[in-house]
Amino acid sequence: MTISLKRIVFSQLSVWFIITLLGAYFLMNLRQNLNFGIDLVGGTYITLEVKTDLLLEHERSLRGPSGKPLTERETHEIIKNAVHDNIEVLRSRLDKSGVGEVTIAAHGDKNILIELPNVHNPEQAKAMIGKSALLEVKLVEASGDSEEELLKKYNGKLPDNKIIVKETRDRGHGRQPATIYYIVPKFTDLTGKLLKTAQAKLSDSKSLAMAPVIAFEFKAEGADKFYQLTKKNIGKSIALILDNEVITAPRVNEAINGSGQISGDFDMQEAKDIALMLRSGAFTAPVEVIEERHIGPSLGEAAVHQGLISCLIGLGLLFLFSILFYKVAGLFAFIVLLYNLLLILFALSWFQAALTLPGIAGIVLSIGMAIDASILIYERIKEVLAAGGSLKKAVDEGFNGALVVILDANITHFLVAIVLYYLGAGPIQGFAVTMIIGIIATLLTGLLLLRAIFEFYTSTLGIQKLWI
Repeated sequence: MTISLKRIVFSQLSVWFIITLLGAYFLMNLRQNLNFGIDLVGGTYITLEVKTDLLLEHERSLRGPSGKPLTERETHEIIKNAVHDNIEVLRSRLDKSGVGEVTIAAHGDKNILIELPNVHNPEQAKAMIGKSALLEVKLVEASGDSEEELLKKYNGKLPDNKIIVKETRDRGHGRQPATIYYIVPKFTDLTGKLLKTAQAKLSDSKSLAMAPVIAFEFKAEGADKFYQLTKKNIGKSIALILDNEVITAPRVNEAINGSGQISGDFDMQEAKDIALMLRSGAFTAPVEVIEERHIGPSLGEAAVHQGLISCLIGLGLLFLFSILFYKVAGLFAFIVLLYNLLLILFALSWFQAALTLPGIAGIVLSIGMAIDASILIYERIKEVLAAGGSLKKAVDEGFNGALVVILDANITHFLVAIVLYYLGAGPIQGFAVTMIIGIIATLLTGLLLLRAIFEFYTSTLGIQKLWI
């Protein structure tokens, strides 16, 4: 290996060369690596209705027969909070990063509107939304093979503070599942809201033979309540109820210190899905799908095509501008511009952010800001060269002199984009996200990559003349 080749290999451009290779692979699989918004690929609109009747009944039961009745204002506030809490649960399930362009918003008093990009199967959409995932721990007061058998104990009518729930057990060997019915309290304060964590794993119990289970652990408050419940009811059964369906009702042999596991007729993937829903939280009030609408991707394909054409035309014009005005240095600026675009797409993929039409607008604006940074540097380089300075001195002063101006302009735009993201919603957030990423990419490429190219040009290759 010659000295010059060593210099090339160990120059600052080596890192950017690796990025180039990764970028080539990334671009070949762009459709798989990037998420696209509903305006580009179509998707599904779902409207949910929040069922607040049971929630209001629970609130009235807490006040008791002699308690003050709910006012219209209090009822409205309870419904409003239930819708808000359910929106937060849905957002944690469908858009954990907050930048996936999954619109989840209140619609009217009790409804929630959800937009799911690139989801064209309504059943898939409902599966993504998931069940209520309300975990309740209740003391079993009686059990039987049928509801009629249990109702006989209460002369055919169940007290208002009791309900009947059922457990379906798989007996294996192709036999019909067995159903067991339980009488449990209607309400409990030991619910999934007090969970600390939940995760799927394989059981280490010999009786379950490495079957998938959901291991859970309560927070301090929940752990204490769970301990007291099991301590006071040794020898009795405790039902673990998920969405009003008994998953398991084990017999309490000793006081349990706030953790346990749920076993049932589910595979590992189903156990993971349930654990995820438990971690993300349960709905404050049940929800019901009342409307589904599907939008095809045809309009989005036209928008993608037009957006791609506009970007290519814009890049072509910028290339001509750079070459005509700055010659070789203009070529450097255009290379930096392409890296800027590549880093933006990288970041969108990394953060699982969705690319939308407003996002494309943000990318175009970021590209314009990126070329502006190069112009500021080049104009200062031209001034130093015109005054008789060396190329190395001109490059140093060009970058150092323009640094403050570039940082000032980009930081100002960055702060505006942050405000747009936090105060905006939907398309405005999509625009703000690409702006934020674009600004960071501009600073990285404009101040680091462009400097590395000039360093390679002057020091590694030893060229002391620049056509600019």
